[in-house]
Amino acid sequence: MNTLLIGKGDQQVHLNLKYANRHGLIAGATGTGKTVSLMSLAEGFSRQGVPVFITDVKGDISGLAIAGTPSEKLLQRAAQIGIEDYHNEANPVVLWDLAGVQGHPLRTTISEMGPTLLSRILELNDTQSGILDIVFQLADDQGLLLLDLDDLRAMLALVAEERKDVSAKYGLISAQSLAAIQRSVLGLERDGGKDFFGEPALQLEDLMRTNLQGRGIINLLAANKLILTPRLYSSFLLWLLSELFENLPEVGDPEKPKLVFFIDEAHLLFEGCPPSLLKRVEQIMRLIRSKGVGVYFCSQFPDDVPGEILGQLGNRIQHALRAYTPRDQKAVKTAAETFVPNPKLVVSEVISQLGVGEALVSMLADKGVPTMVERALIAPPRCRMGPATSEELHQVRAQSPIGGKYDHSINRESAYELLNQRRTGVATSNPTSTASDTTNDGQTGQKAEEQGWFSELIFGNKRRQGLAETLSKQAARTVGSQLGKQILRGILGGMLGKSSRR
Repeated sequence: MNTLLIGKGDQQVHLNLKYANRHGLIAGATGTGKTVSLMSLAEGFSRQGVPVFITDVKGDISGLAIAGTPSEKLLQRAAQIGIEDYHNEANPVVLWDLAGVQGHPLRTTISEMGPTLLSRILELNDTQSGILDIVFQLADDQGLLLLDLDDLRAMLALVAEERKDVSAKYGLISAQSLAAIQRSVLGLERDGGKDFFGEPALQLEDLMRTNLQGRGIINLLAANKLILTPRLYSSFLLWLLSELFENLPEVGDPEKPKLVFFIDEAHLLFEGCPPSLLKRVEQIMRLIRSKGVGVYFCSQFPDDVPGEILGQLGNRIQHALRAYTPRDQKAVKTAAETFVPNPKLVVSEVISQLGVGEALVSMLADKGVPTMVERALIAPPRCRMGPATSEELHQVRAQSPIGGKYDHSINRESAYELLNQRRTGVATSNPTSTASDTTNDGQTGQKAEEQGWFSELIFGNKRRQGLAETLSKQAARTVGSQLGKQILRGILGGMLGKSSRR
């Protein structure tokens, strides 16, 4: 049976890999060791051949890529827990960064993000979200690709220019709401959205790789700057979970997960989350485990995660909570109530007494039944328990197996380019013209203008009558006989025929 050693209380505590896709929670106050627990779990999954994705909010998880420094204290803890082959080593890590500075650029397209999540990023109200739906539908109807923010802006400009026609076909669009969306897009670009949207877009299989030794690649997303724009951070995570849910095949409960997803500072995912999106997250959490994906939230308090989702987190590691305030006391009570009771422990008291590196642990055992909570020492990771230096990270990135695939952006023809061609009158199939073509076009236009002037002189226009009409009226008044009218018709017929032959 494939298991991960989590730590040791009265006996060793293991995570059964068969139930690792049933999700989990790592919680605890700042400085109690929950980041080290996350690193230990991620390292354990990698050693078992399971790829991992982690959001590194504080920049202190990058030590996974560097071998730890041997120390007597670590060796004693490893021996106390019963780790027989403990030695320091680095893990296979691929670095990612939405801005492309601290890792490979991680991009998606406007179309793949979709109007619902994009509305949340832009903080649009219901009316503005409805207009964004229209923009996406109009782009689909006209065969225009929405790849980056330039494409989105071009579509918004098109809707503004043709607002009356678009409103008649798709629904009322107000100029004020459209302008608000355009301002929000400008703000998103300022916050780094321009780097996130574009091509080449992320391919999910690149997050689910193993190295030549069969170890799972740990994908580390640098989120220390991304966290400054919580809407973009949370919407990115929702998008990535949605992509995994929609594209991975059903596998039921595999012997080990296909991917494990760690979300640091999980409360940011749910703050201000509209009910519709919260329901979407709940649905994904219920169903994505059958795709072989386990999601582990890391946050200070268990109630940072909504109750509907918290109830689905079967594997729990709870570090110390300090009950200094009524909010803390409530969190302690909530945490205590989420564990299967252990007659040897008063959980609500023990939570406040845990030392650094200690935690209350409950994992899913046979048939997915949670074990009784154990007070355990957490197994130390083999990597560095601290951040890597910028020089070390540069070397890790240089050795990446996928660097050449994503490091250079691609800007292919899409809505922005096609709409610009329409405005300038340049056909897509013939984007260039020669000097002789321009001269011929000018001569043709001059001839047409001359012919138009002569035609207006003879036959008139809507504002004034021409010579032919003037002569005909005068002749009609002076010629009263049938013979005179026939002569007049003959003269006019000759003039008209001659003009038409030209």
